[in-house]
Amino acid sequence: MEEQLSERGKRILEAVIEDYIATAEPVGSRTITRSHELALSPATVRNVMADLEEMGLLASPHTSAGRIPTDKAYRLYVNSILEAKQNLTAGKRDEIRRRCRMAGKDPAEMLKEASRLLSTTSSYMGVVMAPRMAANVFHQMEFVKLSSHRILAILVSQNGTVQNRLLETEEEIPQEDLVRMANYLNGMLQGLTLAQVRERLLAEMQSEKVRYDSLMAKAIALSEQTIRTDSTEIFLEGQANILDQPEFADAAKMREIFRAFEKKSLLLDLLDRSMQAEGVQIFIGSESPLLKMEGMSLVTSTYLTGKDTVGVLGVIGPTRMGYGRVIPIVDYTAKLISRLLDTE
Repeated sequence: MEEQLSERGKRILEAVIEDYIATAEPVGSRTITRSHELALSPATVRNVMADLEEMGLLASPHTSAGRIPTDKAYRLYVNSILEAKQNLTAGKRDEIRRRCRMAGKDPAEMLKEASRLLSTTSSYMGVVMAPRMAANVFHQMEFVKLSSHRILAILVSQNGTVQNRLLETEEEIPQEDLVRMANYLNGMLQGLTLAQVRERLLAEMQSEKVRYDSLMAKAIALSEQTIRTDSTEIFLEGQANILDQPEFADAAKMREIFRAFEKKSLLLDLLDRSMQAEGVQIFIGSESPLLKMEGMSLVTSTYLTGKDTVGVLGVIGPTRMGYGRVIPIVDYTAKLISRLLDTE
């Protein structure tokens, strides 16, 4: 697509996109010649815009003589026209650092605050997906006897995530046996991801050794109840910001969009797709696997702990979002969260 565009075509397409991002109004040739130093007549600009429309980069709403960018145009803009590596101002970086650190050492509070600051700094929706438990690496497990048939199971991952589970047992288990169980499991499971842990536990349950060792069998059963990898928390802030966008003034469309965000499984599918590669990922309009995201874009980045990808954060907004402003916000926030989580 880029090879088919002349330098003049690129400049005019960029002008249309920037004007539409700023105004949400269809852009005409006369508007472009007035607001951009192109040294071209309105007639020349109009001819180039007609060519861009034939290429599928501009569309003409039936209510206006102006043009609006298509999803293809935004993709070209993001990939090759926009200087996406714009730096945040020192003041903006300081604000993001201050707000993340104010959340304290609790990873959940830090991620919740990250979703808020992504929303306020972008003026769109901020979204953060907490670490997938299945990707966490096992560090240690501990069993604490609370009463004759109640046990507190404590699972600690290498990234500092702690899961507590209250377990009910049919028979009473002495605390010294609970300690031996934990030592056995800690030695066997060290360094495995929780997804690998579950596979290892299933294999151990079938082994002859466990069948003839009641203490090991009980340890496997307790750990199976303790380790859950299917729960993932999503922090979503700033839904009301979408109400301020003129393209979403239609009430029916707004209800459709909000219903999509209320379905956790749909958001998880979209964010999981964002985790397939490190760094900033951009989904524009119809590129989204969610049909309800038509007319909206998602800019995400993975955040890391050490070498392991643990989660994803980003900004959801209209396809005409200011990508040059949003991309560095998302990129910087993800890198900052990675550093803060890595030091905790």
